[in-house]
Amino acid sequence: MRPENLLLRPTHTQYCTLGCPILDAFLGGGIPCNSITELVAESGCGKTQLSLQLLFTAQLPLHLNGLSASSLYLYSEFPFPSRRLDQLVESFRSSHPILFASSRDPRDYIFTRNCQTAEDLLDVLLLLESRLSKPKETRLDIKLIVIDSIAALFRSDFDNNPSDLKRRSSLFFKISSILKSHARRLGIAIVLTNQVVDSMEDNHGSSSVRVGNLESLYTSGRRVLPALGLSWANCVNSRLFLSRHEVIEGVENDFNDSDYNGFISRQKKREIHVVFAPHLPHSSCEFVIRRNGVFGVNNYL
Repeated sequence: MRPENLLLRPTHTQYCTLGCPILDAFLGGGIPCNSITELVAESGCGKTQLSLQLLFTAQLPLHLNGLSASSLYLYSEFPFPSRRLDQLVESFRSSHPILFASSRDPRDYIFTRNCQTAEDLLDVLLLLESRLSKPKETRLDIKLIVIDSIAALFRSDFDNNPSDLKRRSSLFFKISSILKSHARRLGIAIVLTNQVVDSMEDNHGSSSVRVGNLESLYTSGRRVLPALGLSWANCVNSRLFLSRHEVIEGVENDFNDSDYNGFISRQKKREIHVVFAPHLPHSSCEFVIRRNGVFGVNNYL
């Protein structure tokens, strides 16, 4: 690669819709192709929900901001979310009755593969390299690759010693290099999910390196950090953080001798934040998870 090639950028970036106009507007059009987008969150925040939804929206035609293509879902944690996948099938069939007719099963355009180790993922990506470049021959017209989750692959196979840390970093860069190559050469959107770990610093700690727009990440009343550390942060193009907080509304009665307890409503509030992205400013958007999908909340209405 020549130095001047680093300055060359695609004249037009294609985006994959999330199936919600509010979330698409928040992300500048959706999930960009030609790059790696990471979804960071604790368990239960919605990162897998968004990933599964993208498997269907990628099948939408270009005029509906889809990719008009198939998807590859590489999962590393059990159980496989088959029940949720079936729910989304019915949802997208009802919202797009012509495209998702009863005779056309959207699941036929979703390829799945279990990866148990980082080396297993690397082997799959190397095998894809030749097959993705010939979609007509292999019938693998894939424009979206989802890896759920990247942290699980590195969680148990590496110890905290110099040798294993060096081997882990080497795999980081090998995997990200292949993913970025697939994204750039074939115009593929890459989506990864990552987990979080609790921060051991106090609220005013400053020993850790700040990565992105947010000085601190909070979810469920805890200060957290993305898993896999700084080395992995340099392997992705965009990082989105999904948080979850309990919101208490109403007035609680403080009188112990009264049978009236007041009105208390406890709800989960979920938000998605832009930690860093080359095409997006720092911002956040509330979203909800329903049976028929993940949708943004317009707080200005």
